[in-house]
Amino acid sequence: MSEKIEKDEMKEAKKNTNIAEPEVIVTAEEDLLLPRDTLLSAGIHIGTRMKTKDMSPFIYRVRPDGLFVLDVKSTDERIRLVAKFLARFEPSKIAVVSARLYGHTPTEKFCEITRATPIIGRFVPGLFSNPIYPDRIEPNVVVVLDPKADLQAVKEAAAIGVPVVALCSTDNEFSGVDLVIPTNNKGRRALAVIFWLLARQVLRERGEIPPDKDITLSIDDFEAKVAKDEGT
Repeated sequence: MSEKIEKDEMKEAKKNTNIAEPEVIVTAEEDLLLPRDTLLSAGIHIGTRMKTKDMSPFIYRVRPDGLFVLDVKSTDERIRLVAKFLARFEPSKIAVVSARLYGHTPTEKFCEITRATPIIGRFVPGLFSNPIYPDRIEPNVVVVLDPKADLQAVKEAAAIGVPVVALCSTDNEFSGVDLVIPTNNKGRRALAVIFWLLARQVLRERGEIPPDKDITLSIDDFEAKVAKDEGT
């Protein structure tokens, strides 16, 4: 079911926006949502030393140190595709889940800009699936920062028949996930850039800002701050 939904979304988006297949590699002539140097300096392309079969189509190469490198063009394409998809939903019915610490600020800022519903920190079992839970949330779509770290949210979304969008690095699998954004989902700056871009693109797709305008917050505003006493 998940694979079918993703294929249908890809076909629809390609029909309307001429989005290419995810294996396409970046060329100098192609137009990206941000300059390629900005994306690379944020490390959105840096994966892990593990590669899953699911993520293989999005991997550009492996570095000498063993780190797999993601195709930046694929990431750009999927941000556009996911933004178009999310723009169809009532903002408050979009739930954005982040258990990982570095994802808290990007999630908060994304939800502030797009009026989505943030779920930060520990995901309480039953939050989606338990009808008698007093603080139950009933989303129409769920976005997770990492399908491994946010596994409970992915499982409960599947249980209630809600599509899941996931930020996935090279070590992630797609079980329970309907749409994927291939990206570094662990780095502070990478997460800030991805959520900033996605927020801007969602607002553009909704028609809330012009296609050539930015959102009011900066990428720096989306980046998690490191406490001075945090260990190095």
